[in-house]
Amino acid sequence: MCTLLRNGLIALMALLLAFSCEDEERPPLNLPANYDGSSFATNASKELALQGQLSALTSEAKKGRTAGNLVSEENLIALFETGNPSLQAIASGYYAGKISASGGFATQLALASGGTYTPGLPTGEGGVYGAYLFDENGIEPEQLIEKGLFGAAFYHRATTLAAGTLTEASADQMVALFGAHPDFPNTNNAQTATNPDKFLASYAARRDKNDGNGLYTQAKNGFIQLQAALKAGNEYKTEQDEALEIIFDAWEKANAATIINYCHAAISKFSATNPTTDDLASGLHAYSEGVGFLHGIRMSNQTFRRITDAEIDALLVLMNAPYDGTPTSYKFITDGINELPKLSQVIETLQATYGFSDQEVEDFKKNWVAEQGR
Repeated sequence: MCTLLRNGLIALMALLLAFSCEDEERPPLNLPANYDGSSFATNASKELALQGQLSALTSEAKKGRTAGNLVSEENLIALFETGNPSLQAIASGYYAGKISASGGFATQLALASGGTYTPGLPTGEGGVYGAYLFDENGIEPEQLIEKGLFGAAFYHRATTLAAGTLTEASADQMVALFGAHPDFPNTNNAQTATNPDKFLASYAARRDKNDGNGLYTQAKNGFIQLQAALKAGNEYKTEQDEALEIIFDAWEKANAATIINYCHAAISKFSATNPTTDDLASGLHAYSEGVGFLHGIRMSNQTFRRITDAEIDALLVLMNAPYDGTPTSYKFITDGINELPKLSQVIETLQATYGFSDQEVEDFKKNWVAEQGR
């Protein structure tokens, strides 16, 4: 027995030594300078189709911005529910219900279409105010649908992929869900890029000063590392996990930075001296975009984000758009003295949550793509 035990221990030590040597001999991951897009169109065909579906849904919703134009609730829901897969199928069940359930965002948009709106106590069904369509409570359903789905559908789908078994195709699919292209042009300007950024990637580009350190660049580097690690095989699982952390951290921060941007814009418009109707409507529009970006990530996979649902809920209350209640968005116009400080609180809270510096928060006011003409 002693001989058998001794032989067994020797064999075990030899096996451990072999694994140790194998790990030591494993070469470091080779990171290319660029992302390989040779299989992108094939690997991400469904995700690219989903991009088209969201664009079609948004175009239908935008028809309501013209006074007198009626938008059909049935058409909106059909565009949301049709496809293989559909937007509904990849969205979180929570947010899908917010859009298509009776009385949801599609209902609110359809009811508001065709009319005109005057900010104040809810009376009627909403309508066009300035250049945008608002419901009777002063919020823009179009933004709750479109910007909300950036998170509730595309981000949610990407986290579902990340939580499953990754393949080489997974990186391409996540790039498409982010709204980027293997070119990673860092601009949504079709005049300067063959494959401009879309959806959340376009907003990440706007928040990026193009100095090699910004959120868009961080996401790009994460995608390059993820693709390289997947191609290299399971021996590079650590590098795969690290890349996912980089990608989703930059993705979530770009979302938060954009909410800060829109809170800044809304405060500026609402606090203008003698604001015009267009100023006030533009403020409500910016505010509504911020609500959409924030609300959309609620109930998504907590493993891949740092903000909690409880923190989101508190911020939505500050924004007069509670997830489980009736918005009072119009108060930012009718009672600005008391209400506008809430948007400053939202900015301060997001800064603390994500560890943004004062300079970063200041920089988030700008659209750097436009500032730099890129």
